Amino acid sequence: MSILVKSVTLRGDKGQIELDGMFDTGSTYSVIRKDIAEQLATVIPLDEPITLRTAEQGRQITVTHRVVLTIWLNGYRLSDEFMVVEQLSRPVLIGATTMQKWRMRLDMANEEVIIDPTATELWLL
Repeated sequence: MSILVKSVTLRGDKGQIELDGMFDTGSTYSVIRKDIAEQLATVIPLDEPITLRTAEQGRQITVTHRVVLTIWLNGYRLSDEFMVVEQLSRPVLIGATTMQKWRMRLDMANEEVIIDPTATELWLL
C-alpha cells in the first residue's frame, strides 16, 4: 500500500475547489467528505448502500450516496465517482479504482503522481 498527498482541483456541477488529495493504493474506492461533496456537486443516492472497511481495525462504514467529479491533475482532465462519507481524515481520498482507470502510478521517490497520457486520448476509427 502506498499513500501520497498532492494538490488537486475538483469540479462538480455546483463549483470547484483546490485541495490536498490523498492518493491511496490500499483503498478500493475514491471517497470525499460529505460537506465538500455537497459544496461541489449534486449528491446522488446509490441504488443500494455499500459497506466499506476503514483503515481502523474492525471498523466499517455504510455509504449511501455518491458524486461525480472532474479531477484536474498535472494538466490532465479526469473524472470519476466518489463515495460520500460523513467523516474522513482528509477532504478527499483517491483510491485504486480511479488510479487504475486513469493509469496513474505513484512515484514515491519523487512524490509525484504519474499519469499515462494515452489514458486521456480518444481513438476513433
